[in-house]
Amino acid sequence: MNNSRRKFIKNSTLAVAGAALLPDLLFANEKKIERLGLQLYSVRVAMAKDPAGSLKKLADMGWVHVEHANYIDRKFYGYTAKEFKKLLADMSLQMPSGHTVMTAQDWDTAKGDFTDKWKYTIEDAAEAGQRYVISPWLDEKLRTDMDGLKRFMEQFNKCGELCKAHGMKFGYHNHNFEFSTMVGDHNLYDFILKNTDPNLVAQQMDIGNMLGAGGVAMDLLKKYPGRFELMHVKDEIKSDSGQGMDGYDSTILGQGVMPVKDILKEARKIGGTSQFIVEQESYQGKDPFDCVKIDLQIMKKWGY
Repeated sequence: MNNSRRKFIKNSTLAVAGAALLPDLLFANEKKIERLGLQLYSVRVAMAKDPAGSLKKLADMGWVHVEHANYIDRKFYGYTAKEFKKLLADMSLQMPSGHTVMTAQDWDTAKGDFTDKWKYTIEDAAEAGQRYVISPWLDEKLRTDMDGLKRFMEQFNKCGELCKAHGMKFGYHNHNFEFSTMVGDHNLYDFILKNTDPNLVAQQMDIGNMLGAGGVAMDLLKKYPGRFELMHVKDEIKSDSGQGMDGYDSTILGQGVMPVKDILKEARKIGGTSQFIVEQESYQGKDPFDCVKIDLQIMKKWGY
């Protein structure tokens, strides 16, 4: 994930009744339903200028599922939840997951409850058709504050309960700092996994973000089997462009240094992974749409 993405996410802070008639919505069966999707940050410039046109291009390529990275003032790319769901449906697209940052300030300590702002966030996610609400950031002030972290992990679990009431699941998405930051004798990522209830908080492992900070996807899958319901699928190349993370830039799948195909196979086997979301943030001079079209072809070739 590049520096502009990090800045972006820092600044952007169905009912189950009748589900028996719609097996795809059954919460208990979520892990059994495998989906291949695209994180829309991969085409962020185009989405900012022309969301409808960009989604049409992706649908025409063959993408079926997308994951948003833009929810501001109760709008997805400028559309209300209801409007955006219709826009997606008109193009035969679905949005099973999305990224929205949850902060400690989203919990009202005095009331012992989430703020109205965060409750609306969850309601809008459900209205838009999401099954997962993923928070992709952790405030820098909390990262080495043991007491603050424990309270925040309790907030994670409480948000899991809130999402469950709306037929969804809460989740967390890693970057690099989780592996370079120590909390006692363990790194921050270990702390997060050990202090969240897997029945309430899903993990979306970003296999590329962790690379330069020492995180090894294969090792984590073996250390925490069944914990990674979602995965951000990336390949990485060594780069000094300054656009990536820890000396790496993302690239077209299969063209980098990562054993992506092997990681995906292991994720299917022991990771509990059913949601595979491609994200490419650097393009080495190529058009982003050309890149994600190739990424889709490669994932299909690999059997996804």
